[in-house]
Amino acid sequence: MSLPGLSRSIVRAGLRVGAVACVAVAASVLPVPSSAADAGAGAEAVLGAEPRGLIDHAREHSPAYAADRAEAEAAQARIESAGALPDPRFELELMDFTNTMNGRSASLLPERVGETRYRVVQPLPGWGKRELDRQAAEARARQAGALRDAGWSERVAAIEAAWLRYYAADRELALARDALALMQELETLALARYRLGLLPQQAVLRAQREITEQRLQLLARERARSGAVAALNGLLSRRPDAPLAVPAEPGPLPDLRDAAERFERARSRNPEVMAAAEGVGLAHAERDRTRRERLPDFGIGLTHNRPDDGRSSWDLMFEVTIPLQQGSRRAREYEAERMLAAAQARREATADEAAGRLGAAWAAYTGGRDGLRLLRDSLVPQAAATRDAARSALAGGQVDFDSVLEAERQLIAVREQVLQAEIEARLALSEIEKLSGEIK
Repeated sequence: MSLPGLSRSIVRAGLRVGAVACVAVAASVLPVPSSAADAGAGAEAVLGAEPRGLIDHAREHSPAYAADRAEAEAAQARIESAGALPDPRFELELMDFTNTMNGRSASLLPERVGETRYRVVQPLPGWGKRELDRQAAEARARQAGALRDAGWSERVAAIEAAWLRYYAADRELALARDALALMQELETLALARYRLGLLPQQAVLRAQREITEQRLQLLARERARSGAVAALNGLLSRRPDAPLAVPAEPGPLPDLRDAAERFERARSRNPEVMAAAEGVGLAHAERDRTRRERLPDFGIGLTHNRPDDGRSSWDLMFEVTIPLQQGSRRAREYEAERMLAAAQARREATADEAAGRLGAAWAAYTGGRDGLRLLRDSLVPQAAATRDAARSALAGGQVDFDSVLEAERQLIAVREQVLQAEIEARLALSEIEKLSGEIK
């Protein structure tokens, strides 16, 4: 067989292999219709187009948020019991149950002993202690609510970040398909010029190798998208392979200018800072309650005396505790003071940390937004023009095939760079909203 005939056989074989591989890739990438799967998808498939629906779903179905909400409700329910009086005590006293005084045998029956006393005692906390107990319970309830809100803010930010990764994976998959289509067009061009004797066989084989690499990249993007779907479903308490709708294009990036106001909100309205501030209130209440332990507690009792032989009578009793353990009381007061100082320092540290993280997120967003604008308005058109010019030059025989391949690669890389810059800017925006207390 002659060399040209051998070359044509190689090309035809390569085309057949490429067609088979393309079918295999399509079979692995595209979903296989299934009536059972379609029946199970139903209402679940509406989730995923935008993050708001995912957040609403998590609010209703997230076990972690349900636990935080139940803890906050439990702390709220403890307020009523905190200020209540202690339960009274009932005492039964059998005097001379051995019946020594009357010569009878011993007995545990109230009517067969020397004297029976029935006593009811009501403990009475010292002045103001019940009110301080109630204030401490209210502070705990406010802290539990603030911790619930802080946890929810973190979950919302995590859902938004996971959705952005899902959006990025979906768009990267689309870019990979577009890149494969570009390379296939380039292969067609190379084959046409090869048949005319204007390109060597190596150029055609090079184009087919690039197509194979793009197919491998396509498979990698599909795996990345499946992983992003599983991660997002995990945050929503859904099975990993639950269907998600195709993510919609998010709105335009806003032009943030109110930096001073957002930094002030980060130091005051950030959920973590608010939880730390409620911790200070709780520490204040615990310190006041500990100091009030210097005062005694009281008790009042009423006793009914039932003698075996004689008339019954009533006794009124009043008791008071004597706070003599000064060492342990001072230790508790010192502990309460230190806990208050720790809560105040923790609040300041949390506010400083929130402001620092906001500064980093602000810089990332403003820089990313400006870079994204430059990429979209300048670099993408330049790369597309370079690619078109390279193709035209190849048609006129002014450049070699490698120059066209390099131009195609640059265009693909620039499009991926634009997507990555957009995702980074949107992640920074989500962090800014979380730190400034805008997430609800």
